[in-house]
Amino acid sequence: MSKNHDVVIVGGGLVGASLAIALDRLGLDVGLVEATPGGVMPAVFDQRNLSFAAATVNALTALGVMQKLTNPGGPIRRIHVSRAGDFGRVVMQASDYGREAFGQVVVARDFGEALEARLAELQHLTRYRPARFIGLGSSRDGLRELIIADESGEQRLQARLVVGADGTRSAVRQALGIDVSEHDYQQTLFVARVRAAKAPDGSAYERFTDTGPTALLPRGDRHYGVVHGVARDQADAVMALDDAAWLTRLQTAVGWRAGRLLESGPRSAYPLIQVLAQKLVGERALLLGNAAQTIHPLGAQGFNLGLRDALTLAELIEDGAQDAGSDALLQAYVARRGPDREQTLAFSDGLARLTSNATPLIRPLRSLGFVAAAQTPALQSLLVGGAMGFRGQVPELCRSQAR
Repeated sequence: MSKNHDVVIVGGGLVGASLAIALDRLGLDVGLVEATPGGVMPAVFDQRNLSFAAATVNALTALGVMQKLTNPGGPIRRIHVSRAGDFGRVVMQASDYGREAFGQVVVARDFGEALEARLAELQHLTRYRPARFIGLGSSRDGLRELIIADESGEQRLQARLVVGADGTRSAVRQALGIDVSEHDYQQTLFVARVRAAKAPDGSAYERFTDTGPTALLPRGDRHYGVVHGVARDQADAVMALDDAAWLTRLQTAVGWRAGRLLESGPRSAYPLIQVLAQKLVGERALLLGNAAQTIHPLGAQGFNLGLRDALTLAELIEDGAQDAGSDALLQAYVARRGPDREQTLAFSDGLARLTSNATPLIRPLRSLGFVAAAQTPALQSLLVGGAMGFRGQVPELCRSQAR
């Protein structure tokens, strides 16, 4: 016997769990396939720092997730951007745009615990955990079959829509036969928590170099989240540094804007590889989040983009006359997500390539770009709107915090 659901989500990470919460509001019967057992946090919920755009904060508040955070997020009230070796800088103040903050910095583990607390309250969710996605079956009578394996063996589920939210190396994407395009930036990104002589005051600092970006992000626990990009062939040497040498390296990269860097938590390293699905939908199936696009973290757009994927899908299901997996609804999803996805990818990839380009002729042009951005209100407003997640046709939940 197969268990039937309206929607089955494969992947219980940041985007998959958020989608389950959004769909529960609609009264849909949802299945969530999770690789980790109950009581164990998925690996993605580690000590990395998530920058939530204002649109994301609005939506997660409306979904009742932000209220579950046991540790407060750190508001981003000011953004300071510069590049080593170039003149000019861009400084943006949220108050200049009538905002208290551009967004918040939240520790991934804290967010995972908040999501878990919210998932436990859902009325229409069935959680399959620990369980592994095996493959897809055929479609019949408006349902798509999928096969999972858990501790009791293989199970067959059926759903009007199967959602692949299972990460960069998505098994759902592979089962659908969807190819990807990849670009290796030849960079590795280190993330850690650091304590500085000056406590965070709401300022976020982004410093570009030839080998990648370095950022200091204001957390809510009087520490900074640090993001430090290095050339791939330097990654092993950087990981091997003792704490004193690591802090010296960071200090050289970011300068003294936060005062002396005093202490660092453990470092984690992630290779920077862009992976883009060439299609977003298949027969009664859809990809979102990192399964659809894993992008350069510059500008902190990845999760914010994935959440807008999830909320757009939930909104179309709520508003649509068709069933959740109909071809008409899937094509409407593709059309609606197109502008936001394309603009975000262009921004992330273009900025990553431009700011790491060491060609001497590029430097004066790039510096002029910084000057123009600093002195042109219309250009700054465009950058601010994108950074806050207000790009393309924004899902309704992103516009206000009303539940």
